[in-house]
Parts: sequence; C-alpha cells; structure tokens
Amino acid sequence: MTNIYLIRHGKPAAGWGDDDDPGLDETGRAQARAAAEVLLALPEDRRPTRVVSSPLKRCRETAQPFADALGVEVEIVPSVGEIPTPRALGLNERPAWLRQAMGGTWSAIEGDLDYDAWRREVSAAVARLPSTAVFSHFVAINAVVSHLAGDDRVIVFRPDHTSMTTLALGDDGLRLVERGPEAQTGVL
Repeated sequence: MTNIYLIRHGKPAAGWGDDDDPGLDETGRAQARAAAEVLLALPEDRRPTRVVSSPLKRCRETAQPFADALGVEVEIVPSVGEIPTPRALGLNERPAWLRQAMGGTWSAIEGDLDYDAWRREVSAAVARLPSTAVFSHFVAINAVVSHLAGDDRVIVFRPDHTSMTTLALGDDGLRLVERGPEAQTGVL
C-alpha cells in the first residue's frame, strides 16, 4: 500500500473573476514552503517521491518548494487540474457558474461536458499516481473525495489553502485515509 497526498494550492494573488491563472501571493508562497516542510517531515516510507501539479500557476508554484527539496521536476498532469468552465462563459461569468455548480450535485452541473464523468476521471488519474504529492484545486480535491465516498454533492468538505488530504492505494483500489484541514474559505 502506498500513500497519495492531495494538496490544495496556496493562497492565490487574485480571485476567480480577476485572473484566469494567478500565481501565489506572499501568504501563498509562505504556505507552499510550509507544505514542503510538512511533506519532508513524513516518515521516509510514507514520504512521496513524485511531485505532480495541475497546469495552473498557483498549483505549480505551491509544488515547487517540495520538488526542489526532493531534487525532482514538477510533473504537469492536466487531469488533476481545475474544473473546466463551459466554453460559452467568459472569465467574468465563471464565478456565478462556479458558485451554482458547487452548491449542487455532480450530476446537476450545467455545462458542455459530463461533470460526473470528469469527477471519475480525476479520481482515476489520482489512482495512477502512487507515492505522489498532487498539488491541485478545491473542486478537484472534492471530486476525488466525493467519488470515494459515493456522495454526489460537489462540495463534501472545504480544504484550506495547502490542506493535505491523505489517500491510500492498495490492492483494493484507492481509499480516503484522512481529509485535510478545513477552513472558512472564500470559495463559497
């Protein structure tokens, strides 16, 4: 059995409707360094040996301190990225769509793709990443946790910035070990 760690990105420098790919602000950079320290402090047999990130800058920047400490490259895996916005929506329309989506169920999200299938694809991608620290997003982490729990709600918990959720991968598949810390967040 191996562990997989889902880490939400650090605090971004801009909000949902302000920038489609913000990096981290100063607080977020400090959170990224702290997350690396937590991962490095894990017992060697549980410490991830790979570093995977969503393509978005806030995740890549959160992953970099841990990758640097391990002496490895950050691997970009689009399938652990942010929930896709319907193509017809602009940057300014994304916040309202996202709020509505997050308040409901995977099967009820309106858009131009099957979001329940997207949730299963994110979970399957994570299951192919043993011994990995996966730097991802609030909704993508919820996709994995809700799928493993068999819960159709989009939001089943509220991972804080750099919250680390622990999964185990064994012969019986992927399972949730522990949710990361939750916090009051500006997401909803």
